[in-house]
Amino acid sequence: MQALDLLKPDGRRLTLYGHHAPTPPASVPSPFADPLAAAAHLRWHPLRGEWISYAAFRQDRTFLPPPEYNPLAPTRDPAAPTELPPGDWEIAVFENRFPSLGGPLQPPPAAIVETAPAQGACEVVVFTQDPATALGALPLARIELLLEVWGDRSTRLAARGDIAWVLPFENRGAEVGVTLHHPHGQIYAYPTLPPLPARLDEHASRHHAATGRTALQDLIAAERGEGNRMLYAGEHAVAFVPVCARYPYECWVAPIAPVADFAALSGPVRADLARALKTALLKLDGLWQRPMPYLMAWYQAPCDGRPQAPWHLHAEIWPAYRSRERLKYLAGTELAAGWFAMDALPEATAAELQRVEVLLT
Repeated sequence: MQALDLLKPDGRRLTLYGHHAPTPPASVPSPFADPLAAAAHLRWHPLRGEWISYAAFRQDRTFLPPPEYNPLAPTRDPAAPTELPPGDWEIAVFENRFPSLGGPLQPPPAAIVETAPAQGACEVVVFTQDPATALGALPLARIELLLEVWGDRSTRLAARGDIAWVLPFENRGAEVGVTLHHPHGQIYAYPTLPPLPARLDEHASRHHAATGRTALQDLIAAERGEGNRMLYAGEHAVAFVPVCARYPYECWVAPIAPVADFAALSGPVRADLARALKTALLKLDGLWQRPMPYLMAWYQAPCDGRPQAPWHLHAEIWPAYRSRERLKYLAGTELAAGWFAMDALPEATAAELQRVEVLLT
């Protein structure tokens, strides 16, 4: 992997990645001339015991622009600059112009609850220059490169010293709120460990103390042994519908042996993990022969410097549909109680996905 670090006219950082060193562009574009002046801030939720980020300026972020203007495509007309330059790069990462975390740190407004500056970072990861494709349709070599890019970004963000956890994720499809359809994802870097990974970390500590293994390691062994929910079983990585799925057609992708984070992946494991991820995404798209909207989140170890139980890097993919024509909504029990109610058995949805044939290239 080769990287080229650049600076946008409005002060945001841009990094171009490729299997070969990207050629420096003649100029670095930005749709914005002036630096970002607005700032997000945090407010403490006294009942839930967690932070909430407030960034009112995000109401003005780009929303479903016309087809003739794609801010994530390479700039073709210098008079109408996009976020990215033309050139031979394969993946691009730049600082989000509308961040929920990071940006110019300013004193937070006074409130009747505790407030704090919204330290952290938000980055946009553009998977390809082609606006008409999808992550699952990219060549295996590109998906493998993306896994390496996520590792590089996570390492860089952790090195700042003020980051506790790094979350790479992808929102795909209007059904999950996507405002730009060009294939891309995001990275959020949090100043403290958010509630969900904190809960995972606590459970990981208990499980490892009791067994000497990770909980996911034991689950993967059981899933491979039973076999009826497996979608991909490689030498180093797997994809499967988990027995405990909370969404119909939910898929998990993981290395078989515990790996704490992207940076710890070896070459062979990364290559097989790319095959597992591509298999899961292609099967979801092939299920009804149309693009499947989903949210994909990657869980890796915290980077706050404290002693931790062994983590097990993995992705959870949550499709938006519970059947061909019906969306899966989070309703009373899920939102009010955090208790999920499933509309389909994982064994049934896994069987449907297993019947979808895919070609890995």
